[in-house]
Amino acid sequence: MRKFVVCVDNEGYEASLEKRKLYEVVPDPDALKHNQIRVIDESGEDYLFSTDCFLEVPLSEVIAEKLAHVA
Repeated sequence: MRKFVVCVDNEGYEASLEKRKLYEVVPDPDALKHNQIRVIDESGEDYLFSTDCFLEVPLSEVIAEKLAHVA
């Protein structure tokens, strides 16, 4: 199932992240070991950010899949 987070702090990443916006998470177990999360940012590419910048948003599988396919 796809996972999404909402940005709650974009300090230092203003060009890459928007506060209160949903971002799709790219699974990266190694990043989590370092308190980081990989998300698809405003550039459309996946990058690592501190987990402190985000809160997880629990979504149903149907909604998560639909969001993942929104251009």
